[in-house]
Amino acid sequence: MGRTLKRTLLAGGIGLGLLVFVLSSCQQGGQTPGVSGLSKEAQSVIKERGLKPQDVVAALKTYLPTGQYDEYIMFSSGGHSGQVLVIGIPSMRLLRVIGVFTPEPWQGWGYSKETEEILAEGNVDGKKITWGDTHHPALSETDADYDGQFLFINDKAHARVAVIDLRDFETKQIVKNPIAISDHGGAMVTPNTEYVIEGGQYATPLGWKYASLDDYAKAYRGMVTLWKFDRKKGRIDKKQSFALELPPYWQDLFDAGKGVSEGWIFGNSFNTEMSTGGVEEGNPPFEAGASQRDMDYLHVINWKKAEEVVKAGKYKVINGFKVIPIETAVKEGILYFVPEPKSPHGVDVTPGGEYIVVAGKLDPHVTIYSFEKIQKAIQEKKFEGKDPYGVPILSFDAVVEAQVEVGLGPLHTQFDNQGYAYTSLFLESAVARWTLGGPYSKLHKEEPWTVVQKIPVHYNVGHIAAAEGDTKDPDGKYLVSLNKWSVDRFTNVGPLLPQNFQLIDISKPGTNMQLLYDMPIGLGEPHYAQIIKADKLNPWEVYPEIGWNPGTQSKDPNGITAGQEKIVRKGKTVEIWMTAVRSHYNPERVVVRKGDRVIWHITNIERAKDATHGFGLPLWNINLSIEPGETQTIEFVADKEGVFPFYCTEFCSALHLEMMGYFIVKP
Repeated sequence: MGRTLKRTLLAGGIGLGLLVFVLSSCQQGGQTPGVSGLSKEAQSVIKERGLKPQDVVAALKTYLPTGQYDEYIMFSSGGHSGQVLVIGIPSMRLLRVIGVFTPEPWQGWGYSKETEEILAEGNVDGKKITWGDTHHPALSETDADYDGQFLFINDKAHARVAVIDLRDFETKQIVKNPIAISDHGGAMVTPNTEYVIEGGQYATPLGWKYASLDDYAKAYRGMVTLWKFDRKKGRIDKKQSFALELPPYWQDLFDAGKGVSEGWIFGNSFNTEMSTGGVEEGNPPFEAGASQRDMDYLHVINWKKAEEVVKAGKYKVINGFKVIPIETAVKEGILYFVPEPKSPHGVDVTPGGEYIVVAGKLDPHVTIYSFEKIQKAIQEKKFEGKDPYGVPILSFDAVVEAQVEVGLGPLHTQFDNQGYAYTSLFLESAVARWTLGGPYSKLHKEEPWTVVQKIPVHYNVGHIAAAEGDTKDPDGKYLVSLNKWSVDRFTNVGPLLPQNFQLIDISKPGTNMQLLYDMPIGLGEPHYAQIIKADKLNPWEVYPEIGWNPGTQSKDPNGITAGQEKIVRKGKTVEIWMTAVRSHYNPERVVVRKGDRVIWHITNIERAKDATHGFGLPLWNINLSIEPGETQTIEFVADKEGVFPFYCTEFCSALHLEMMGYFIVKP
């Protein structure tokens, strides 16, 4: 066992010190000076648990001693929680849950005036929405590389997009799409974050209107929206944003071109059959009706040309939003279609932008399209015809570079820095590694466009995420498989199974990929993730100054320092300026009358980075998290008489329980 383990450890690149320790641990009796006692213990653990050499290697590759930090940070959608998960790699430790589309009490997300207002931006036609289905997080980019400044995430259920500022990892804005009910293909960004791309999903009449399904072809439409991002303000600018009207196919994922293909975006679609279902009336069900044709359409869109068209005023207005009609997009050379294998789900642009990789769920191949060939076909008008809405269809043979048979149920593709691509295989429950051709052939020795290895995952993988895998300069090294089910991976916790994130070592293409870690996710259904080098992030440890408003990222006029606390009554309004410091609030007694309107400003005047305070007030559904330097405001009507203790909900000091006060409402 010693020699086998030694070879395995060396192949995995384990440090010499760890190698000596583990080898000594595996020796009967453990004779290495200074670690003999530990060696016996380690040997006993390995033996009792039946660990294999590769298990020990995996443990060493993922274990971080206390106080050591992860090399990468993964931002994952939180699925039906409506939130974003922040996970360290390689440790696979959950570091943070970012409140986005749904209230999150620990962070006070959705309980202060500021965060209630942000959540209210996402209300749908005046209806309060308290859940979201987060799907595709996207990090902001500069020159097609992650810059660590902002994160965007969409809500598939309600066609919303949120902006998260990575200086404090908090949501700053939610925008509701004014023409779409739901979406799916969001929220990827253009190479310099000029726009956040939100693709649609199920066709509906644009603008939330009614139309009979009998009029589907005439009245229903798809869409893709380009949300203009103002980096200086850190906000989406709705007035400079616009959408493209698309035929009523079901648009899916979108990706932005980069490098040679910058200025273009690519999105796939399914249900080009325009099936309308109705199994209850004897019609084919959607899964059959929407899967009859051999090909669907890859959407090829010139977004820079679309931007020019909007500036020229060539658009219509739906629900106050600018929309380029299909006929205008065709006339202006903005929109083209390319046949793609039916029921595609993944569309991914290679690091240099030369190729667009599409995977069809019902085709065992990935199809690789050449951007150069697409441009040549457009110039030479190599069209197979037009779709029913007049969109020109480029010749499939004229634009395809290659097809690679990767396996059953291919979905999504990521890239490394050594000329390899990785595609998830849903039906096989595996990830395939295959070689890119063209300019990437010089990075590896294998035959281009060839599968070189597969690794099983557990089970039904959807998306995958590689380190910096969506950028012009991917790192390789690690890949995470986001699996839909775990089945036999973890202790039974009832019929609802955890999701499973599996960490895979892809650092050595000449050897097999290695499964390192299983991470159960106890909420469903995390969908997609992006992985950034940790040193690209530069978050604050405390807010820049006392009295900071995270909503405006500036000093709050109601932020105060010690000695400025006060309670002021103006008619039926009582306004409180309070400070929080270990281990008391000031003031500690707040007395109002039943029916008073209460405006309460609380400032954490601490400057130590571990000095977060909470503020919990029963009955009025208030819980805040107030980080060092932060000011939060709450507003409510004191419509219930009584005595209500408020207290710090964050265990902040030895006298934490004494950090409280009384809110007294007189009859």
